[in-house]
Amino acid sequence: MNKYFQKFDIAGFWDDSDYFTSSGEITVERVLDAENKLGYKLPESYIQLIRTKNGGSSKKDCFPTTNPTSWAEDHIAISGIKGLGGAWGIDSDDLGNQHCIDEWGYPEIGIAVCECPSAGHDMVMLDYRKNGKSGEPEVVHVDVESDEPTITFLAKDFEAFIVGLVDVELFDLSE
Repeated sequence: MNKYFQKFDIAGFWDDSDYFTSSGEITVERVLDAENKLGYKLPESYIQLIRTKNGGSSKKDCFPTTNPTSWAEDHIAISGIKGLGGAWGIDSDDLGNQHCIDEWGYPEIGIAVCECPSAGHDMVMLDYRKNGKSGEPEVVHVDVESDEPTITFLAKDFEAFIVGLVDVELFDLSE
């Protein structure tokens, strides 16, 4: 029995696009390989989500925040959730976590897990600073547009982040 997303429509979560989707099944071996490469234990809720689709875009793509970001005063937006493997996977040599740190200047606090519409200037990350590399990471928004990265807390864990995603229509985007 799955412990996560029990009162959540996970079947209706993903949109029809295959952008950000990696091929292949999520096996125990594949998860362990990614964890070894990244140096972090992946949250079980993340693993359960990507077993339904190995990365991709969600139907609801905004997360409310009370802290203004470079994106908006009251929310952040995501364009895709990274899976495992392929060009977009968190473990990818091309566009994965280490690429985000090396090429874009993201802090070494965890794993860059969600792309944002800014094409690399901000991202959603799993933040392991509080609970260690084997603990449950918090979810944060990281903006690298200023001299120092700006980190904004979003959710206590990955499941809370996913369940908290809302439709963009809830926000006033008239500016």
